[in-house]
Amino acid sequence: MLIIILSLLLAYLIGSIPSGLIIGKTFYKVDIREHGSKNLGATNAFRTLGIKPGIAVTLMDILKGTAATLIPGLLGADIHPLLAGVLAAIGHMFPIFASFKGGKAVATSAGVVLGYEPFLFLFLIVVFFIALYISKYVSLSSMIAAVASLTYCFIFHLDDWPLIVVIAVLTIFIFYRHRANIKRIMNKTEPKIKWL
Repeated sequence: MLIIILSLLLAYLIGSIPSGLIIGKTFYKVDIREHGSKNLGATNAFRTLGIKPGIAVTLMDILKGTAATLIPGLLGADIHPLLAGVLAAIGHMFPIFASFKGGKAVATSAGVVLGYEPFLFLFLIVVFFIALYISKYVSLSSMIAAVASLTYCFIFHLDDWPLIVVIAVLTIFIFYRHRANIKRIMNKTEPKIKWL
């Protein structure tokens, strides 16, 4: 039981690492929580800091989810790796290291998928960029990729109910965290990207 608790705690703490805050303050002397959407996620890092730091934050957030998913196996904990992944996503959204005000868990959720089912990860990346190319909305593309991933699971992984449940939970997380974005998209006030 102790090793299970330790695994879940570590997963949450890894998810809580505020990548955007670390990159912004360390290399640019900028607290991204004071700029743009005031969000700690990768999208605001791109918007506030630029492309290179945005990519760095995205990769760090993805790796948080992947690392957390691998923890149970590394520690020999008798729990499903996806459970640890969910804790990482929660940590990203409500990080103990940043006053419980984090990002929207898109990149971290993708990292969870990468750690468990790499082909699904590649699928959601392709869907995300196709949706982004068409819509120019990062938020909408994230939600479309989440729904597409859940659909993929129902088609190709119907026997893997833990994966279906976790992808469904992560999809709910993503939609919930994008409530304001959905309203802005409907009102046509959501910012569009200009680099694609």
